[in-house]
Amino acid sequence: MYPTTSLIISTYNWPEALAACLRSVQIQKRLPDEIIIADDGSTEDTAQVIREYQRSFPIPIKHVWHPDEGFRLARIRNMAIAEARGEYIIQVDGDIIMHRYFILDHLRFAKKNSFVRASRIYLNQNVSQEFLSANRLSISPFHKGVTNFFSAWRIPMLWPLFTHRYKSRGDERWEIHGCNMAFWRSDAVSVNGYNENFKGWGPEDKEFVVRLLNYGVEKRFLKCGAIAFHIYHSVNSKPLLEMNEKVFKESIEEKRKYCNPGINQYLANV
Repeated sequence: MYPTTSLIISTYNWPEALAACLRSVQIQKRLPDEIIIADDGSTEDTAQVIREYQRSFPIPIKHVWHPDEGFRLARIRNMAIAEARGEYIIQVDGDIIMHRYFILDHLRFAKKNSFVRASRIYLNQNVSQEFLSANRLSISPFHKGVTNFFSAWRIPMLWPLFTHRYKSRGDERWEIHGCNMAFWRSDAVSVNGYNENFKGWGPEDKEFVVRLLNYGVEKRFLKCGAIAFHIYHSVNSKPLLEMNEKVFKESIEEKRKYCNPGINQYLANV
């Protein structure tokens, strides 16, 4: 028996990529129980794409949105987690194309009192454009322009070999791909979700991991499963990175388990 599951997809003003992401959900071997679009202030074009898929999907798609006041990923993710009705959260970005076993792999790997880091496979600019323009979803590890060749293979028998690979090796303890991770909603609430002191691009996902680990939640690595292909885009500007890195390092040094402001400000409204 698998836990009830919410798939949270974060997005900002890239409706073409979001549509590809949602198409990859449609072909899943097992669907999540709901989809929540965590929209960091996109314009009407994104809302229109979401409405189109809401009409055709066999599961609920919720659109959680706040006004565009700059990069506020931590806040919109908190709002989405608060809205989630699933026991288990699978979190991706809206520029991810999921392997057809993506959801099922995460569910098979789920374990209480743990969270999961999984891999992302990069597509170069040419391959990304090809898949977006042709509405293609089938991607081979041998496709020219696909990186991380080994990680692009789905090999469940290898999962146990890598489960604790990044458990306690120096700074790798905090490493995570926020675009492909999974955790129990109750654990996220216990550490008060994402730290909304993060503004602009920065390691808000790593800081979230620091507090989960300090709270006693185990980190597990899912390699060669729950495969996520990352659509190419230019690198985000990082004007507030230094300030964000300071918050991250303080959480490590002070062994924080809780943050403010966080998800608790939204829980009373759901």
